[in-house]
Amino acid sequence: MTIFDVLTLLGGLAMFLFGMNVMGSSLEKISGGKLESILEKMTNNRIKGVLLGMIVTAVIQSSGAVTVMAVGFVNSGIMALRQVIGIIMGANIGTTVTAWILSLTGIDADSNIFIQLLKPSSFAPLLAFIGIVIFMFAKSEKKKSISTILLGFALLMIGMDTMSNSVEGLKNIPEFTGILTKFSNPVLGIAAGFLLTTVMQSSSASVGILQALSATGAVSVSAAFPIVLGQNIGSCTTVLLSSVGANKNAKRAAGAHLVFNVIGVVLASALFYGANAIFDLPFIEEAVGPASIAIIHSVFNIFTTIILFPFGTLLEKLMCIIIKDDPQEGIKEEDTGLVDDRFLRSPAYALDKIKEQCDEMALLAKKNISMSIDFIKFYSKIKDEKIKENEKLLDQYEDALETYLLKISALDLSIEDSMRASKYSHAIGNFERIGDYGVNILKTKRKMHMEKIHFSADANKELDIMGRAVKEIIENSTNAFINNDIDLAQTIEPLEQVINNLKAQLRAKHSKRMSDGECSIENGMLFFDIINSFERIADHCSNLAVCIIELSQGSYKTHSYLKGVKTSDNKYFMESFEEYLNKYAVR
Repeated sequence: MTIFDVLTLLGGLAMFLFGMNVMGSSLEKISGGKLESILEKMTNNRIKGVLLGMIVTAVIQSSGAVTVMAVGFVNSGIMALRQVIGIIMGANIGTTVTAWILSLTGIDADSNIFIQLLKPSSFAPLLAFIGIVIFMFAKSEKKKSISTILLGFALLMIGMDTMSNSVEGLKNIPEFTGILTKFSNPVLGIAAGFLLTTVMQSSSASVGILQALSATGAVSVSAAFPIVLGQNIGSCTTVLLSSVGANKNAKRAAGAHLVFNVIGVVLASALFYGANAIFDLPFIEEAVGPASIAIIHSVFNIFTTIILFPFGTLLEKLMCIIIKDDPQEGIKEEDTGLVDDRFLRSPAYALDKIKEQCDEMALLAKKNISMSIDFIKFYSKIKDEKIKENEKLLDQYEDALETYLLKISALDLSIEDSMRASKYSHAIGNFERIGDYGVNILKTKRKMHMEKIHFSADANKELDIMGRAVKEIIENSTNAFINNDIDLAQTIEPLEQVINNLKAQLRAKHSKRMSDGECSIENGMLFFDIINSFERIADHCSNLAVCIIELSQGSYKTHSYLKGVKTSDNKYFMESFEEYLNKYAVR
């Protein structure tokens, strides 16, 4: 083996790893977080968990990504520990699909022409050509993602083929075969597999490298078997690292993955080496090829799942014994936060989680405004505390979600996901500001209560009319956001214009009462504070509606939209405006 063979090996390894990464990322992007959502919603029993974990892993080609996601589910309180144990078992089986795909490199070149077409050297260049043509000429994001899947898969297979060809000369080097013989020792073999997978951070990649080495004909069953076992333990490293800083249940989920594989390795080793000691297995020193390694990998994971599946509940209890609850943490351990960085492996799914929290934020802002408006009539100490408590929650939402959105925006997002991120960022800011104006109303009413200041009957009637209009606009805008209802969002701007008119009308009426001596200047300033807050709430509802409408059309041009919609030529706007004007008329 010359220095050029070594360089070729490194180049093949680079193509292999890059192709695997590109293909996995593109598969994840094209799924749009749907696979993770299915996992979340359909794992109410362990059998479903195993099947879904297997299917999702086979599709996105990464057991690590699926298992880390499962740990995130537990950490966020979305799933219980017992639910993710099934996903972990299924993910271990699903990851063996990659080894079977890579085993195509071992097809005999002298085979039938149709069989030869299955070799990577035959179909990978064609896939690469098709992929690059689609990538260069396609306009849609989805087609480009499909093209990168083809390109990634082609690179993966070409890299695998290149590695296999570069190490072919090793079969004639006694030192190389001598090293591989040492891995026949179970401890050394398991340790080698564990270290290789830990370094590569991917069991699929490390199994692929072993398959490439097997093409030399120098890898025996006795050497391959313990290495494959060690690779399965090594696949737990990424998951264990992801659980650092997580809550106890998330740590238990990561630990369950490790314990599951360790128990499987112990049982498989006992069975294999015990059978060899009793029956002196005739095939143990036979050379293996890529397909044989795929078989070993699959049989081990299927065997482990079948054996341990009935003991899923016991595995859960074992993890609770190993990782005990801290009595002093109590409720704190259940406080899982709003978002989880583990979901960043799937940007589309992370955005789904952001949407769920934005919906909660919308409902909280609406509740606060409703209480604040009712508060104007009757002061309540209980509602005072509740409004302040809700405002703190809104601030927490804004801090956590905006920080999380920054992390998501730094990832490779599709155009659709970029639009969603922009929409949620605008929504978060508007909901938080709406909550602020609710607190402003609270402070005004608290001052009136403490200093025994009262508005006149006419002033209270006017505030009631404007308050009802504000309640309707925030009701419509939050529902439009939660349901992404474009039609409902289009009702916001006419009502916002009516609220602006009401502000001007009420200011004029109250100014006249002040000049006539019916109200004091201090009373007037408090009245103006309330109607100003009403008008600003309506403005933020308008901002929210414009965001919903414009981003649904692939742009965000607030000023041009508002300029275009508020014209006499816009029949829908004028009709809605007249309707709201009559509904909230001040007599």
